[in-house]
Amino acid sequence: MIAEVLAHDLALTRGERRLFSGLSFVVRAGEALALTGANGAGKTSLLRAIAGFLAPAAGAITFHGEAGLLESEDARRAHVHLLGHQDGLKSGRRAGDELSFLSLWTGADRAGIEAAVEALELRRVLSLEVRKLSAGQRRRLALARLIASPRALWLLDEPLAPLDTRHRAGFGALMRRHLEAGGLIVAAVHDPLPVEARVVELSP
Repeated sequence: MIAEVLAHDLALTRGERRLFSGLSFVVRAGEALALTGANGAGKTSLLRAIAGFLAPAAGAITFHGEAGLLESEDARRAHVHLLGHQDGLKSGRRAGDELSFLSLWTGADRAGIEAAVEALELRRVLSLEVRKLSAGQRRRLALARLIASPRALWLLDEPLAPLDTRHRAGFGALMRRHLEAGGLIVAAVHDPLPVEARVVELSP
């Protein structure tokens, strides 16, 4: 399991434009990191780079377990959840079927799915097509995979944006539980996270 994520002298580009360079940080088990900065500063791109979908222009991202360095591909495949700003849900599927598909694909079992349904208060929407859900309900459906198939590192892009006050508090409690169990969180945000977090501001 991932116990530490290390970025060293990292640079990312988009097309011909340099987003940032010389970025270094470490996130350890039980810690959250909040990525801030103006729109276009590279917050989403950094999440995608950590997840392995974007190659750095310079520097390196490494993953470490209790016994030392982990193979990056293995760590990402087995121990990382990326939840993007777009929820990636199939609009024509029923919410329950979509949750089952996404969760089973990432290693969940039926007990995990049931736990996610309860934790994100999804019971009443499971029979509805995803396209009929509100923005907040869609976000909770997307967030549910974090609970259904537990993984150490959560990469979250504006996870709270469409949630109302009550569900923001509820997901904040789930974040705290994840950190207390030794998980790690890296989140791109405009508003403060509902958990204690170190802040890294991205700028060119």
